[in-house]
Amino acid sequence: MILLRENYPIRHLNTFGFDVKARYFFSYTKRSELLQIILASKYTGMNRLILGAGSNVLFTGDFNGLVIHPGIKGIQVIYEDADCVHVKAGGGENWDEFVRWTVDNNFSGIENLSLIPGTVGAAPVQNIGAYGMEVSNSIISTEVFDIDRKTRSITDNSECGFGYRESVFKSELKNRCIIESVIFRLEKKHRFVISYGNIKEELKNFPQVDLQTIRQSVINIRNSKLPDPVKLPNAGSFFKNPVVTVEFAKSLKMKYENLPVYPSTPGYVKLAAGWLIEQCGWKGKRTGHCGVHKNQALILVNYGGANGKDLLQLADKIMDSVFDTFGVRLEMEVNVI
Repeated sequence: MILLRENYPIRHLNTFGFDVKARYFFSYTKRSELLQIILASKYTGMNRLILGAGSNVLFTGDFNGLVIHPGIKGIQVIYEDADCVHVKAGGGENWDEFVRWTVDNNFSGIENLSLIPGTVGAAPVQNIGAYGMEVSNSIISTEVFDIDRKTRSITDNSECGFGYRESVFKSELKNRCIIESVIFRLEKKHRFVISYGNIKEELKNFPQVDLQTIRQSVINIRNSKLPDPVKLPNAGSFFKNPVVTVEFAKSLKMKYENLPVYPSTPGYVKLAAGWLIEQCGWKGKRTGHCGVHKNQALILVNYGGANGKDLLQLADKIMDSVFDTFGVRLEMEVNVI
């Protein structure tokens, strides 16, 4: 089904809840419908934005261009053997509902990514990760539509340019390629990842460890720490955990012995951005209509009445504060539009 509107409000498609509009808005549920719009000369050369659930975007104003909202759904097993299954999921599927489907079917690989907002199609863009898992570790390939070339193709995992909260779809192919479906490899023989965060501690509340209890543990932890965007508008983690050299981290550890440090690529480690922000006194601090969440310093929230520029100003102050204190430059995880 096609939905094509002009000056269309997209408050429901950004979890900060900003009252912004798209000059043109196009939503589709069938692959054939996309070409009808892409081939229309009216939209040639126009600014465009591929928008899923809007759980990782910060609008600083109305979008003067074409917003494309893919809505292709469907979940199907396309291959199965004794060890694993390959599952194809439409890019328009709700991410957490898809995770629930995998757990209900006793397939492992993404259970630790429960309750992350967004769509299946957006998951590879950001290479979402949590509690020791990254979605890239379970992705075989993506089916993409290249708007510039007007062609569809299969992009293998190795071609996706996956990194820490990064992919080729977030950089050189940003707003050019629409991820219409993703193929995942999920395991029948489970290797639980429960050593990250408080999962192991939370699992003590359950009689056994399995996919269902791991998923519920992650949900419980996230609900205790992170605000519901419906009740308190936010976009989840606003900043990336900074990656620094091992030597630099050691020098910081000499001054701040409680500094959390996590493994990264050889020669580098990740620092906990939330800890850095909290040490600078920002946790729970409110400025005007926006602020930093009281339970998680990585979360910037809209208390009502804030706009994107307000949030951006707050983010700049936080980044400057962390740099002045620790010599570490934070990077925003959200996409500023």
